[in-house]
Amino acid sequence: MAETADPRSAGTVAGPLALVLPGGGARAAYQVGVLTSLAERAGDGAVFPIVVGVSAGAINAAALAANCERRPGEAVALVERAWLGMSTRKVFRSGPAALGAAALKIGGMFFAGGRSRMFAARGLLDTRPLRRTLSGYIDAAGIAANLAAGRLRALALTATSYSTGRTVTFIDGAEEVRTWRRAGRVAVRAPISVDHVLASCAVPLVFPAVQLGDEYFGDGSLRQVTPLAPAVHLGSGSVLAISVRRVRNLDEEAQRQIAGYPPSAQILGMLFNSVFLDALDADAERLERINRSLAALPTGASPVEGLRPIRLAVVSPSRDLGRLAAGLEHSLPRSLRLVLRALGTRGLRAPDLLSYLLFERPYIERMLELGREDGARQWDRIAPLLEAR
Repeated sequence: MAETADPRSAGTVAGPLALVLPGGGARAAYQVGVLTSLAERAGDGAVFPIVVGVSAGAINAAALAANCERRPGEAVALVERAWLGMSTRKVFRSGPAALGAAALKIGGMFFAGGRSRMFAARGLLDTRPLRRTLSGYIDAAGIAANLAAGRLRALALTATSYSTGRTVTFIDGAEEVRTWRRAGRVAVRAPISVDHVLASCAVPLVFPAVQLGDEYFGDGSLRQVTPLAPAVHLGSGSVLAISVRRVRNLDEEAQRQIAGYPPSAQILGMLFNSVFLDALDADAERLERINRSLAALPTGASPVEGLRPIRLAVVSPSRDLGRLAAGLEHSLPRSLRLVLRALGTRGLRAPDLLSYLLFERPYIERMLELGREDGARQWDRIAPLLEAR
């Protein structure tokens, strides 16, 4: 949401600064670029006592929380190096044998009609490589140590329970941090581990669900309609959210992306956009309306119980991250590249589906560079949040 109100307009606020990192697959590297720019400008002032993440944003959130004993620039640099070392092969098995097994599984499910366990669906792709990758730089002991030392107030990661259908936010936080229960969403205390990150990232049907306790969980973006709510519930007075969606003007929204019948890649890309990108903008608008309503109350009037002003800044990409993936299909493993081309990514001006799966250095570098540029461009809206603490 590029047109967020000036954070100083929220009036008097109280509470620590929170960082909110939504999902978006490989696009989440953009968030690290923004944080790099912020650390360069704010130095040791770029500290977030509350860190909230979901889906791929949960990877960044957990990595930052595990390393917040370092100076901000050093912590972000570690996460940046992890992204630069990323590849599709480090996220899921993408060779011919693995993708062939996925195709066999799909066919087997239809022919077996659910009668054979051999073709039981537990995610089409094998994400064991991602578990190994995350275990290398997300340290649960580091998160616990930073909480114990008071350097971190709370880390919150969100996943979707397939058992209940609820959105569950797992909180690793200080003793005074409270949980909550609302319609369709609940918060529970838990020591955050790599399993919680994997659960938050488990794209439905594509990645296998992750067992936590006696329930199975999938991607936290699936039903999370209020991505800013965990930060508010955790007591933050100011929120910085880093979106991975460029806000288009009305003329841009009216432009046709394709001609003729939409290829599967276009439909899947729109589906992913709906799951990962749309909720943040709507929630930011809702929060700003509450801020304006509170500011309009007569002097001395008491607001509705539970409502308070929240300073908010949303950093959004200045360029379409889907379009930045165009022309980079060749960097993917050949087998995956053929699958995506069969789905129709080749003829798209903004191959959104490709952008979610492009965990390869050429695209990651574009994300990091644009994030740094946008952090500098939008610094005048970020700075008041740091000054207000």
